[in-house]
Amino acid sequence: MNIAARLEAMAEPGGVCISGTAFDHALHKVDVGFASLGEQRLKNIADPVRAYRLLLDPAASGKVTAAPHRPGSRVMILAGAAALAFAVLAGIFAWQKFSVSSRPSVAVLPFANLGGDPGQDYFADGITEDLITDLTKLSGLDVIARNSVFAYKNNPAALADVARDLGVRYVVEGSVRRTGEQIRLNAQLVDTATGENLWANRFDRGMAGVFAVQEEMSGEIAKALGIQASAAESERMARPPTENLEAYDYYLQAETASRSVLQAGLREALALYEKAEGLDSAFAEAFAADARTTVYIWREALNDIIQSAPAQKRAYEKASRALELEPDLSSPYAILGIMQVVNRRYEDAIASAKKAVSIGPGDAEAQAALGYVQLCAGNYTEAAAAVETALRLDPNLSPINREAAGLVFLLQGNVEKAIETLERARDDAPTVGNFRFTLAAAYVRGGRLPDAKAEIAAGLHLVAGSSYVDSLAGWQMTHAHFRNPQDLAILVNALRQAGLPQWRYGFTPDEHDQLKGAEIASLVIGHTLQGQIEPGLQPAFLQIGSDGKAAFRTTTRLVTETVYVDGELLCEQSENLFGRPDCGPVYRRNDTAGTGYSYANTSKVFHFMVVQ
Repeated sequence: MNIAARLEAMAEPGGVCISGTAFDHALHKVDVGFASLGEQRLKNIADPVRAYRLLLDPAASGKVTAAPHRPGSRVMILAGAAALAFAVLAGIFAWQKFSVSSRPSVAVLPFANLGGDPGQDYFADGITEDLITDLTKLSGLDVIARNSVFAYKNNPAALADVARDLGVRYVVEGSVRRTGEQIRLNAQLVDTATGENLWANRFDRGMAGVFAVQEEMSGEIAKALGIQASAAESERMARPPTENLEAYDYYLQAETASRSVLQAGLREALALYEKAEGLDSAFAEAFAADARTTVYIWREALNDIIQSAPAQKRAYEKASRALELEPDLSSPYAILGIMQVVNRRYEDAIASAKKAVSIGPGDAEAQAALGYVQLCAGNYTEAAAAVETALRLDPNLSPINREAAGLVFLLQGNVEKAIETLERARDDAPTVGNFRFTLAAAYVRGGRLPDAKAEIAAGLHLVAGSSYVDSLAGWQMTHAHFRNPQDLAILVNALRQAGLPQWRYGFTPDEHDQLKGAEIASLVIGHTLQGQIEPGLQPAFLQIGSDGKAAFRTTTRLVTETVYVDGELLCEQSENLFGRPDCGPVYRRNDTAGTGYSYANTSKVFHFMVVQ
């Protein structure tokens, strides 16, 4: 006979009893209450079983109470004693685990959407994210970041397992039911070391009261954890993100689209952020999220969405607007830190990233940004400390931030930790080729050359010419903001050993055919070049004036730029590629007429003839 049948037999007439495992899965996902019956010894079941009686009274929905005490047999007393001893031991082991940080640690699991409309999932997700954001504002609390807790969305697990996996003691879980303009929120806070429900509440409000509910929830959770918010923290938590509910709805939809990291989703997100901003020009969090998404597009050179120069301008403007509206937001400072370090403004970048962390000490993305900034500035110890904190706050740190952490460990000399971190980034985003290249560099440094070559081959197949880091020239361009030149040399030399080509699209010229600087200047300055670019040999023109002002045209884009010769290389400089010069050699092609040439740089391979 199984556990369910034994529990059914001990239920009161017309009542229902369930196990602790069923309770963990059902709490706040159904509109009923529960009465804890404690640990029960069941016939033919070796171990005690937690049991709960369902309370069907609507007034009890979402609540957990203790059942009235009933005298039991000596067996039950002994079982209770055993359960108490087990709880004490469990508490000791739990405290050993949680002692890594002296502050309380909490994970907010994704709130379940009980409204019956999957299209409202974004709203339940938004409630979860806002609660995480509010709790992160408390300097006395470690809060697990969104990426880690959302791994449990539609993937329920026992709270003890969640706590163990995320390295926390406390877990918040709940549900949202939205019906028209009415919402019902149920939530509870559990101490997983003891199994005690420290706090639980139900909120029935109109949509106009949603922000007041969020403030009330975060305040009650902080109080239950024994945390006294400072006056500034209380003020930040009490401040609603916007008074415009339609703008808030667009913002939540944009966040869902942005998190997909798919190009279609990113485009949709930018449009939705703009709708939110248009409805409320003082909606600081919408401007900050817009900046975060735009910076991702800029860093990844997703030029099909926004070209590099306008993306950089947009991100600066949106982040600056967010800070103008709400100076105590952490994310805009993290965004500015990343942009400043890419532009080699190292001290400004460090100051911005440190400001982000001081505002949001529990913000894993801010910690990751600080780590990357410190790495680029050559401060390896500080970089490692920041990314270690980020990984502790968010065990499921996003792949792009995990790649940055792997770079920190690699250039710090902790090769094994770098490999472990970069393998996780690869496994979490198996279709992203860029992460394969970084892992390949770590494998070379770790003496695993065959593995490195395999990652290069996989990465080249995945990017298929869509990323600038598919060549050594691309790495030298996109990572040129490392303050210590030796760091970039380490990466490039490792990638060369792993088999990453010097130029894109498999271009392998004969070095004997390379033109000298004076030959290049005489050939191209003041002339029009006509030909095809790789891949696919698309038609292209490069018109260069005698003053070096130029325009490069294909069937899909037009770039205005300045062209000049530097040593033995032809250089193009525009607002794209972070405003850096893009230089490369020119080779004479072995065609029958002897009039064909090839020009290779970070962004293109251009086969051309001089036509004017």
